[in-house]
Amino acid sequence: MNVVDSSGWLSYFSGDKNSGSFAKPIESIDELLVPSITITEVFKSILRQRDEESAIEAIAHMEQGKVAVLDSQLAVDAACYGIEYKLPLADSIIYATAQKYGAILWTQDVDFRGLEGVKFYPKHKAT
Repeated sequence: MNVVDSSGWLSYFSGDKNSGSFAKPIESIDELLVPSITITEVFKSILRQRDEESAIEAIAHMEQGKVAVLDSQLAVDAACYGIEYKLPLADSIIYATAQKYGAILWTQDVDFRGLEGVKFYPKHKAT
């Protein structure tokens, strides 16, 4: 299974220099696990930057994978990972989801760099 962090989804949808790094896990729908919090983050970001129609289209693509909802056990696990690794709330939920399902977490978010089960791709600086 693969989990793509919100930063990876946004890279993929924008077609930036890192988008190719996230194409394989995103396009492998049968192996794609989507934490519900990433839907919130991606929708909000695209809505802010573009428009509602673009945000809805992005979410429709995300929902082709298996959406993992936040239940109470996952919330507790996320809190523990958040404290242990000093992760922000959304990142701790995303990481806990990947860990729960034994999934690889694909990201360009430095908060995840060096954590177990993470494929990290540094962001390219804008030129």
